[in-house]
Amino acid sequence: MIRSVLWILLCLSAMGPFVKHCFVFGDVVTCSDIVPMRHRNDVISIKDFGGISDGSTLNTQAFREAIYRIKHLKRRGGTLLYIPPGVYLTESFSLTSHMTLYLAKGAVIRATQQNTWSWPLIAPLPSYGRGRELPGWRYRSLIHGDGVHDVIITGGENGTIDGQGAMWWNMWRQKTLKFTRPNLIEFMNSKNIIISNVMFLNSPFWNIHPVYCSNVVIRYVTILAPADSPNTDGIDPDSSSNVCIEDSYISTGDDLVAVKSGWDEYGIAYGRKSSGITIRRISGSSPFAGIAIGSEVSGGVENVLAEHIGLFNMGIGIHIKSNIGRGGFIKNITVSDVYIENAVKGIRMTGAAGDHPDDKFNPNALTVVKGITFRNIWGVKVQQPGSIQGLSNSPFTGICLSNINLYGVPGSQTSPLWKCSDVSGAARLVNPSPCAELASTYGSGSCMTSF
Repeated sequence: MIRSVLWILLCLSAMGPFVKHCFVFGDVVTCSDIVPMRHRNDVISIKDFGGISDGSTLNTQAFREAIYRIKHLKRRGGTLLYIPPGVYLTESFSLTSHMTLYLAKGAVIRATQQNTWSWPLIAPLPSYGRGRELPGWRYRSLIHGDGVHDVIITGGENGTIDGQGAMWWNMWRQKTLKFTRPNLIEFMNSKNIIISNVMFLNSPFWNIHPVYCSNVVIRYVTILAPADSPNTDGIDPDSSSNVCIEDSYISTGDDLVAVKSGWDEYGIAYGRKSSGITIRRISGSSPFAGIAIGSEVSGGVENVLAEHIGLFNMGIGIHIKSNIGRGGFIKNITVSDVYIENAVKGIRMTGAAGDHPDDKFNPNALTVVKGITFRNIWGVKVQQPGSIQGLSNSPFTGICLSNINLYGVPGSQTSPLWKCSDVSGAARLVNPSPCAELASTYGSGSCMTSF
């Protein structure tokens, strides 16, 4: 735990808020080798296709023609599309397989803020049954990939993808949206994807959304949006497997990282889980959660590791959430070596969070939550240490707390307490003392291997 705190302090003192290369002392543990970085010998520039970097000329056609060339004039080993310094305004465009989108230092791909008619509409995800915000279709992401593989988005320091989301946020606030807002980047039905060394700004909706994907690496990214920007989740792996998220800084208006797998009856029917998710060396701030699972977990979430996390000015540090009607499962989750500073709540687990796509959900479809380990968590200025509240017909089991210290706000007149119901497990070295449902069972049962 001391080593983890030293890591955080070193990173913050050395780099300020833009933490991109922060490692634990000693050997660097990484999962990024699940997708090797590929060198491309064939290189083309967006300027070869008429790209203009004045920040006002629309470059949609240039991007589409360049990617058409990559797709149809196949080169052995694929092709790198080079984006030189400058600001390239564009509408939505789609990537193809065997390509690298490389943003030079000072290069900005910026979404147009023209009327929404210029944004293509695509079908709702089958595991959601409708757009996430509104019934019907949804706007396609600024940068999109469907059924692609061997794709890299990377660049020089401060290469930026700017969603110019203010227009979309205002429509959401004014309730004038006709369809669900676009993500900044979405990969669907894709594999062997790398996103690294790029800054993402002001996404209209979720920032990076790999859905129905496998073998995805997201590393060395910075994701920024105002704290009041609605639903600007940082990274949302969704019904995906073998996802590595490391060494990044995220400050947005919603969850920093949220693992999902479908929504109510649609996610249950689609039945694709998220599994093999590693989240490591992530820092950031948000009025919502740092590391979240759910609330859309209808396809199931299992085998998630989140470790060496630094969270500042948070709503909730770690949030595991589902709802009646979700079904699915959340199991074999480990969260360790976390530092939380200034948060409303340190840890929250609940079976009553999130909304529904419609009224057709099955109220008897309850999420099974078991095998959840929290260890080596240190927090200061945490107003309430935690709440773990399962459902009477689906208690949370195997909830293991170890070496957790969550200190309250100095000068507060009340002592923060844990709140628990319909939960079983065990606790060891937890301060303030956890609820009796956990404290009374230390030393036996499913938590023995977690301590």
